[in-house]
Amino acid sequence: MALDQLKAFLVLMQNDLALKEAVLASSTADDVAKIAAGLGYEFAGDELLRFSGQKVGRVTVSKRQPPGEYS
Repeated sequence: MALDQLKAFLVLMQNDLALKEAVLASSTADDVAKIAAGLGYEFAGDELLRFSGQKVGRVTVSKRQPPGEYS
């Protein structure tokens, strides 16, 4: 069920510029999950992280490396 919620949120995000900007400004996956929860979508930050690399519509989920981390 959470995966369906996540996908629905990503579809909404691709059509809402303000929402997209809020998500891109978020520091953590948990922050994104909180934004989604405020709009009625329920998924956890770790579920979003596990979805990294996948695409829904025009949105591709990608994990950002925080500044100071090296690969």
